[in-house]
Amino acid sequence: MTAGTSPYLPSTAEMQAAQGAANVEPMVTPGQLPPATRTDLSTLAVDPDDIATGALGDLTPELGWRRPVLLDADLLILVTGGHGSAELDFRALPCRPGTILQARPGQVLRCLGAHLDATVVRWGAGTLRGLDVDPDAVPTYRQLAGEDEDAVIGEVTQLVVDAERHREQPAARALLRHQLAVLLLRLTLLGDTGKRPAPRPESETFHRLCREVERGYQHTRRVEDYAAQLGCSVRTLTRACLAVTGRSAKQVIDERVALQASRLLAATDEPIARIGRRLGFPEPTNFGRFFTREVGVSPGAFRAAREHPLPVRMVRPRPPADAPVPNGRA
Repeated sequence: MTAGTSPYLPSTAEMQAAQGAANVEPMVTPGQLPPATRTDLSTLAVDPDDIATGALGDLTPELGWRRPVLLDADLLILVTGGHGSAELDFRALPCRPGTILQARPGQVLRCLGAHLDATVVRWGAGTLRGLDVDPDAVPTYRQLAGEDEDAVIGEVTQLVVDAERHREQPAARALLRHQLAVLLLRLTLLGDTGKRPAPRPESETFHRLCREVERGYQHTRRVEDYAAQLGCSVRTLTRACLAVTGRSAKQVIDERVALQASRLLAATDEPIARIGRRLGFPEPTNFGRFFTREVGVSPGAFRAAREHPLPVRMVRPRPPADAPVPNGRA
């Protein structure tokens, strides 16, 4: 396959032109996605059970993704044409046809690349309630190939078609919910090698801490406070974080705060001092020192560089629990 081409998908512009010339609904065949430009995802008000489909460009109000976008719903993005990269929480991910990404509410996203095209499925917080599917088990990033790629493309295609054809019918919501659940379950199986190590006690403690940090990072960065909430000692939390990430509990908490600060600085125009206050820093100077220590540049410099891909130095990434150690290093 040559660069910039796809063996299974014409570009969205080509499909739209063909549709306009024939003035008929395009035929969708296995392994091929319909044009996904009917729903404006950037203005869609997602209710707790809503599902919508659209195109990649619908996610940003600015032509060319001048800066990252702060997401307010779950997204599944299937790249259908072009080559480029997606920056998800300041991590660059190469994209080409068959790449699939999952992004979560609160993350920041920017997609770069000439003619990069993708179909987007967006859903609300309550969409999967009552269904036996865990979005957290879906791989964040995967390059599909072979039968897996064909199967995922087929399921996304059907979901897109049904979302358009049955939009006004009462049974459509239940149909789309189950189609989305099947799609996410398939992606979960693709990411499951069947060779996972047995869970360690430290991993469970680490995950409990992360859940508490998500609820409380705007109010406290003290390890002692989280230890009290979890009913364990500071030493236990630190030992668990070191075992899973190689960083202390204090570093894990501070990295989460720095990540949120980076998201808000990059994707919003909220004043820097107000961002600091939202994250528990009444004094701007204290916020500036904290951010500079964690990220390597001042909040002002970080914001000034946000229109450039991967500005300066990204927040230190925290590896997932039980992730393999690269190159066998501890």
